Amino acid sequence: MLFYSASELTTKQNYKFLTGSIIPRPIAWITTINQESGVVNAAPFSYFNVVAKELPLISLSINRNEKQIKDSARNLLQQKEGVIHLVNDTILTEMNQSSASLPADESELDNSHLTLIGSQEISVPAIKEAPIRFEVRLHQYIPVKDNAENIISDMFILEVLNYHFEERVFDQKQEYIDPLKLNPLARLAGDAYAHIAATLHVKRPK
Repeated sequence: MLFYSASELTTKQNYKFLTGSIIPRPIAWITTINQESGVVNAAPFSYFNVVAKELPLISLSINRNEKQIKDSARNLLQQKEGVIHLVNDTILTEMNQSSASLPADESELDNSHLTLIGSQEISVPAIKEAPIRFEVRLHQYIPVKDNAENIISDMFILEVLNYHFEERVFDQKQEYIDPLKLNPLARLAGDAYAHIAATLHVKRPK
């Protein structure tokens, strides 16, 4: 085995080792609203997962750039709500374009062909073309700090209020999401993405 001490690596090396090893990662494409301007922000993040089921909670971690908070994180802290969309090939191009760094008063969706629609329970609009989306509300905010007490990442625990499923990916009788029909995109390292090529079923021991 090759050995590296994390403390001796650069930030870039640690990033490459983490994002190259922890794969595939689901993508949370989140819409939020800038309270001051009313601009709808959209941005994809792959530090995203499930936290709890009794209360449906998910986690989203948004790294800072040179200690500066990102628009999505600021909007979540102010508005305390958003919509998380899961991504497949049909919206890959638009999702990728929305990862560009824009001023806070510009929307990543302005020059896209996407359709914004109203949500059921929150004021943040959703992207109609996404196959699955969750309306979410802020449950807990955790400022993640380095050893010098600088905030380096903004972690959000979000409560899922409502689920929206495209009919073709959801079996209503079984209440089952078909992963192959959903065919979600997962994040790898660098510019790479992946699909679910096959599924494997192994029963858990009792």
